[in-house]
Amino acid sequence: MFRAKQKTVTAATLIVCFILIGVAVFIPYKQALVFYKKNSDQLKIYLPIQTGDTFQLIWKHSIHKTDVVEKYVVKDEGIEQYEIVYEHFGIGMPSNATGDEEYVYENGKHHIKNMSNFFPEFNWRNGKKVSENRIVWGNSDNEHIAWMNDFVDPGELFTIKIERLSLWERLKGEKIHE
Repeated sequence: MFRAKQKTVTAATLIVCFILIGVAVFIPYKQALVFYKKNSDQLKIYLPIQTGDTFQLIWKHSIHKTDVVEKYVVKDEGIEQYEIVYEHFGIGMPSNATGDEEYVYENGKHHIKNMSNFFPEFNWRNGKKVSENRIVWGNSDNEHIAWMNDFVDPGELFTIKIERLSLWERLKGEKIHE
């Protein structure tokens, strides 16, 4: 009788362990900026990030060959663009602020500030002809930068969004790092 009770306790312990492992591996808990290959559910890369954190996508304008800096903040429901910085007016660049936005020219660059462009997700392409795209995150005391070509191919198209990832999902993608 003692052995039967011991086997039952061992079986119950194993079941509880498997359930806990399943929860730890498959329940989404870590918020991240995720890059899915366009038109798929294939997670390519991700950056752990929290609501309220900011990040920048910097890309080289293919005609002017100068940096364009898009600044974003993570919101509960998605991503909000709050500023864009560029050196030249022209194709694809705004010519002025609209609504509550503010146009500022400082240090030789055009700034459109106070933007409130909200995106639950958006599409983004890693540069192909002029492939010098990068992502910057952190604050001024602890800023990080990663070159996108270290993680993805030139010309690749992605859908970017904020999601919670499980350990299993994070193992399928690559974490962005410096």
